[in-house]
Amino acid sequence: MFRRTKSAVEAQPEPAAPKAGGKGRPTPTRKEAEAAARARAKAARNPKAAKGQSRAMRSERSQEIRAGMRAGEEKYLLPRDQGPVRRFVRDYVDSRLNMAEFAMPLLIVSLLAQVGGALNLGAGIMNATLVVVVLDAAWLRFRLRRQLRERFGKEHLKGTTFYALMRALQMRFMRIPKPQVRIGQELTGRYPKP
Repeated sequence: MFRRTKSAVEAQPEPAAPKAGGKGRPTPTRKEAEAAARARAKAARNPKAAKGQSRAMRSERSQEIRAGMRAGEEKYLLPRDQGPVRRFVRDYVDSRLNMAEFAMPLLIVSLLAQVGGALNLGAGIMNATLVVVVLDAAWLRFRLRRQLRERFGKEHLKGTTFYALMRALQMRFMRIPKPQVRIGQELTGRYPKP
């Protein structure tokens, strides 16, 4: 009479999957929250220890954020770097050899040549570098915008040229987020064409 039937056992709900926008951890129980509050209150009595503890926590958090940015994790990126369009722009720029990467070293060489007395050589290197970088930037813009229109539509083009050029001007090892693709790697596996 008071026994549990099989249908009641089967009717128990399954544990819910975590929400997509959730915090990724369960809410602490009252006992855990009170214990954490007591620990914070106890630490506040000693200001020197509290400063050291907060400094250590800030340092740990900033290291975690920097590592996440370098790895390209979406939640750690700045707003200008977030989204699938910006990720595609980064990967597109990183997958090609950009002449703009060599602009700074070549301009330093031309400056040293001019200081060393070879004015014509230095001016020639500087002019050739600027012409090649401008032509490469125009080619990058043309090809990138065509790829973006094919994959994402016309509404996502705003600001992508400047973003791509700024990334292309940085030397590969200095880019943040770090390049996720090799030079010459095809992007079709990561971003399917429509």
